[in-house]
Amino acid sequence: MKHILRQIFHSGKFVFGFAIFMAIGLIVIIYPLIIRERPLAIISQGTFFPPGIYVSVYDSLGSTPYTIMLDDATANRIASKLKDEDRIAMQEWLVAYGIPENEIDIKDTKKLVEQWENSYDPGVKVKGMTYAKRRYYQRVDAAVEGILSTEGATIAIKNPETGALEQKDVVEQTDYVNVSEVPSVRVLPLGTDNFGRDVLTELVAAARVSLKIGFVAGTIATLIGLALGLLAGYVGGFVDDIIMFITNLMTIIPTFVLLILISFSIGQDQRGAFVIAVVIGLTAWFWTARAVRAQVISLRNRDHVNLSKLSGHSITYIIINDILPYIASYVVMALILQISGAILAEAGLSILGLGPRTTEEPTLGLMMQWAMLYQAPLQGRWWAYFPVVLTITLIAFSMNLMNTGLDQVFNPTLRD
Repeated sequence: MKHILRQIFHSGKFVFGFAIFMAIGLIVIIYPLIIRERPLAIISQGTFFPPGIYVSVYDSLGSTPYTIMLDDATANRIASKLKDEDRIAMQEWLVAYGIPENEIDIKDTKKLVEQWENSYDPGVKVKGMTYAKRRYYQRVDAAVEGILSTEGATIAIKNPETGALEQKDVVEQTDYVNVSEVPSVRVLPLGTDNFGRDVLTELVAAARVSLKIGFVAGTIATLIGLALGLLAGYVGGFVDDIIMFITNLMTIIPTFVLLILISFSIGQDQRGAFVIAVVIGLTAWFWTARAVRAQVISLRNRDHVNLSKLSGHSITYIIINDILPYIASYVVMALILQISGAILAEAGLSILGLGPRTTEEPTLGLMMQWAMLYQAPLQGRWWAYFPVVLTITLIAFSMNLMNTGLDQVFNPTLRD
């Protein structure tokens, strides 16, 4: 055993993949211990806020918090919220609404926004406008809301005795904020999603849930495939024919299509993370069963197995003690691939809206679905989707590296 472990950890691919996977695992475990409070709905819905330092402020000492970005001058604020493509889109809507094009100047921000605020109505259906266009104009409207406001933002704190909000300071549009004087400073390295939630915090929580789904689904698929493969390979005959018939039937059916049908039939309310993991596991075992069966067939007539038969040992004893140890390394590699495949399958289901229900903790796939639903790629809000894609890629890449490293250790034909 020590010799095998030494070989494994001398495999550069395995060590590199294991290091990446452990780094992700440590972040998933440690980060929630440091950041205990999940910043939910810290920014008004409908706006992707870029990475930066933010402080929570209150509108006229009211109870509804919103957030401003530090070191954000008026010109930068307008430029970040009103891009050139947004100005052109506003012009298109205003022209379609009936305002002459020669009266619209997209370079005059004040005049353009005033025309928009005086004319735009989300309930008006302009002829020829698609649903996607209407949603786009609604997001533009949310982005320009209050963009020309010159009023300052009130920083307030709660009175420890009365619980009422009391004014501490006012931040003007052109002011810079002294971070040491603000109790509610929050650094958002990856900005926020469209719901105003910290993407980094959501990403860590999502990675944790996706890894759980991967481990549960991978374990279920591997155990089912292992059990059926051992039974079919060793017993043979009619049992082998039945198991292989079911396996071949599952093989010719596209797995992802089967997942879609099952997830859709379950219904949104019942689709929790564990349920999705079980569904993925129950539809991903067949290739493991085929591979294990092939390995067992090559072992069942070995001398040590025949000797065990002559000794009168039971089928269960022979399978567990004389066959399973010889394919244990392959089972571990199959488990790694099953976990990686389950994480990718969940991501695919969630992007289609058939993943775990959104009332619970997010998954990596759900974060991708939210980014796609609110058109973050089209708006250039890379922080809402690129970290998620990178995390999924790193998890799959690290597990495939570990599998390749183990294959080189246990497969003599691949050794240098």
